[in-house]
Amino acid sequence: MNSRTEEALSPLQGSAAQFSGKYLTFRLGSEEYGIEIMKVQEIIGLLPINELPMVPHYVRGFINLRRRVIATIDLRVKFGFEPVPDTERTCIIVVEVGDRGHEKNVGLVVEEVAEVLTIHENQVEATPTFGGSLDTRFIRAIGLVDAKVKILLDIDQVLTTEELGKLPSSKLESPSN
Repeated sequence: MNSRTEEALSPLQGSAAQFSGKYLTFRLGSEEYGIEIMKVQEIIGLLPINELPMVPHYVRGFINLRRRVIATIDLRVKFGFEPVPDTERTCIIVVEVGDRGHEKNVGLVVEEVAEVLTIHENQVEATPTFGGSLDTRFIRAIGLVDAKVKILLDIDQVLTTEELGKLPSSKLESPSN
């Protein structure tokens, strides 16, 4: 780690142990991100996405996953990056987000899933500090694995409770005879 990187990282608040564990990592552009593996329900290839009118620009629509309506979020767009065309590596990570008792499954459209890896205490650094004007609460910590940076996300903070309430989610009813 170079001195510029060391200066940008604040001391880790609390114990690094709380941020260590297994993460599913994926790519958005040239950056790698990680989500706690316990939040991941499944990884699926890109399915046809049904568009919805009058939704935030980062909501791609919804998919029908085994008779469940799952809202899909283009994570790249949600983070303020330019959209890119889907490729054969584009996939959907279905995660469980929300408060206990009010969880919702959401599909995250990402460019490519990388790997599941274990990040140890000695590989965790604090979230960079950029002053008070930037909201970084959705970043749990920074993982430094084999000289590569992994941005570890708090997926429950990526979407606010208000945003979650506006997303479609339900079981499709089976026709009754």
